[in-house]
Amino acid sequence: MSNFELQYFADKVHVHRWPQDSPIWDDLTKKQLDTSINKNSQKKHIIVKDDYLKIENFEFSSLQKIGVSIPFFKEESTMILEAKFGDLLAHVHITTKSKDYIDIFNKLTLWSKSLSKS
Repeated sequence: MSNFELQYFADKVHVHRWPQDSPIWDDLTKKQLDTSINKNSQKKHIIVKDDYLKIENFEFSSLQKIGVSIPFFKEESTMILEAKFGDLLAHVHITTKSKDYIDIFNKLTLWSKSLSKS
């Protein structure tokens, strides 16, 4: 799915080092992510474009193992994936509770399936 782009706002985002045996993140990187994303309760601007993800001012590439779901009994959509963050490896969790969460889920599902085929 080339030329794909989806922009939306996430209610909750969490980025952490993954896998466990990957290089340790320095304190500045952890602090920047915690301040801007992990411990910030404001909605975060998400841009998904082809094989690239941007959360606020943080860019992620080499996206893989993408999972998209709608949890039982919740009106929200969650995407979890592995990505590169600069030279570091990360696990990214993105949840949106917007009224169009089903539309976001559908678009992300089609996008992730097209990436796994390329």
